[in-house]
Amino acid sequence: MQDEKEQGEQELTPEEKRTLERKLKKERKKEEKKQLREAGISIKKDEPPKPSGCELALEYLTSWSKKCKTWKFQKTRQTWLLLHMYESDQVPEKYFSILLSYLEGLKGSARDLTVQKAESLMKELDATEPNDPNLSAKAERIRQVLQLLS
Repeated sequence: MQDEKEQGEQELTPEEKRTLERKLKKERKKEEKKQLREAGISIKKDEPPKPSGCELALEYLTSWSKKCKTWKFQKTRQTWLLLHMYESDQVPEKYFSILLSYLEGLKGSARDLTVQKAESLMKELDATEPNDPNLSAKAERIRQVLQLLS
């Protein structure tokens, strides 16, 4: 029986061996957790909370404005900024002026799509009632973006 087991292990490819090792490791960890739970020992991981998309995007923008050597283009951060730039609760006023400077360098389809989106949002806002102060602030931001990119 031992020979059969050794023979079976010899026939495994390196990928199959790694898969088997991972499964065994996972089973061992599961068993350890079970034993700890039975002993009444709680296991809590103290992981610091991850920064939100908003925080990461604003940090990215700040880094860009300071011309940091560590700054590098990140499509996900730019996409987040382009999606939320009209919302003053997501992109506060002090960051919006930096964002406008960032948008000056926008090229290609990102620039075209931003202009198209701003134009369509402006048409939507023109069709609604102008009494809402949040909408007027949003409209002002849209105007600034259109003015800059057109």
